Amino acid sequence: MLPLFRFVTSSLRSMLRGGRSYYIWIAFLLAWIALGGAAYLHQLRVGFVATNLVDHVPWGAYIANFTYLVGMAAGAVMLVIPAYVYHDHALHDVVVLGELLAVAVLTMCLMFVMVDIGRPDRIWHFIRFNWPVSMLTWDVIVLNGYLALNAYITGYILFTKFCGRTPERKKYVPFVFLAIGWAVSIHTVTAFLYSGMGARPHWNAAILAPRFLASAFAAGPSLMIIALTIVRDKMGFPLKDEALNRLRQIVAVTMLINLFFFFSEIFTELYSFKHHAASMRYLLFGLHGHTTLVPYIWSAVALDVFAAIVFTTKALYRRPAVLHAGCAAAIVGVWVEKGMGLVIPGFVPSPLGEVVDYIPSFTEFCVSAGIWATGALIYTLLLKAAVPIELGTSRLEPEAAS
Repeated sequence: MLPLFRFVTSSLRSMLRGGRSYYIWIAFLLAWIALGGAAYLHQLRVGFVATNLVDHVPWGAYIANFTYLVGMAAGAVMLVIPAYVYHDHALHDVVVLGELLAVAVLTMCLMFVMVDIGRPDRIWHFIRFNWPVSMLTWDVIVLNGYLALNAYITGYILFTKFCGRTPERKKYVPFVFLAIGWAVSIHTVTAFLYSGMGARPHWNAAILAPRFLASAFAAGPSLMIIALTIVRDKMGFPLKDEALNRLRQIVAVTMLINLFFFFSEIFTELYSFKHHAASMRYLLFGLHGHTTLVPYIWSAVALDVFAAIVFTTKALYRRPAVLHAGCAAAIVGVWVEKGMGLVIPGFVPSPLGEVVDYIPSFTEFCVSAGIWATGALIYTLLLKAAVPIELGTSRLEPEAAS
């Protein structure tokens, strides 16, 4: 137990050390977490009246963020597949950092599920009353399973390196390959959760699961490019340009596929003049004077197209500032398109034809911002502990390891 204790204490010391900018960043995140916590306590005290959710639109910002973040967690597999299936050595060096991002994002996913439940103390009802019929139950199960897999893989690799040993492949590689399939499943199950609702024709599309995966594999690596660049510049991690270029190639392909899927869905809905195309018209052009989502979705499409152009044009992606702008465009564009642009139109108009606009309340904004800050804090602390081990500057003394 002594090596494990040393591992934990050394990691905690690394988390507490840093320069002025590091402490300012931590204080900034803690302030947002405190604001989000206060907003959530207010929501628990007064109920969902603190939100703008109503009977017609029971899912809003919380589920939109949850759906988006499930894809971000699944996007970590875009580091794992090239590294372990195709033996890409450039990405193999940063797989642990990508898996740690998945751990932080999955924690955020589960937090968004919790805040969307009016009585979080009854979350066990998911399993007791709904399994195995409810897709929502399966979603919670696969998310926790994927979180456990990523936590074990990264924990084992970092612990063995801390002890000065080479990780034994037989003790973690089988779990890596299991995690690859599991990553696909978490977003597929989330897509099935939507497409399986017969009363919501906007979601009844067989292409929804492939579209979810394509958007996840575009937004996830985009965030990793930004995160890995910061780790390289601020923490001295020896990140190869080849690794960033591989991620850029992945985003270039998946963003084009995502746009193709999205426009295919638009064509299917609008060209055939289906009676249930009202949700798509509400999203793209407005319905009966209600145009709340129109500026958001067209801004998202513009951001996605901009990102696709950046990632496929050498003269643009070779400039770091433009590349990062393209990454930010992909992250925000997919969030709008797959978050609010997917969840809200599923409820508008209602089965009775009623149109009810929804915009998140201040409470929802604060709670969501607090959860995002929590995820950023978790990832920051995990990086502070992991990078010194990866660099070899944090090691257990030989006599203690023996």
